[in-house]
Amino acid sequence: MKKYYVNQNEQSNGDHEVHTEDCQYLPNSTNRKYLGEFSSCKPAVDEAKKTYSKSNGCKTCCNTCHTT
Repeated sequence: MKKYYVNQNEQSNGDHEVHTEDCQYLPNSTNRKYLGEFSSCKPAVDEAKKTYSKSNGCKTCCNTCHTT
């Protein structure tokens, strides 16, 4: 189980990226929202979409949940 966070600042395309706790692109603590512990990125992205409908997995740490 990993801890997942969503970036509260949207990317240039409007996405709010979901990151694992050990991702090199994890935003600082003032720009992220804790989503919880999950066994994969899919439920973490689903959780992020409850707040940010346009959420997406980080290409680096959540590649299987990253859509273009």
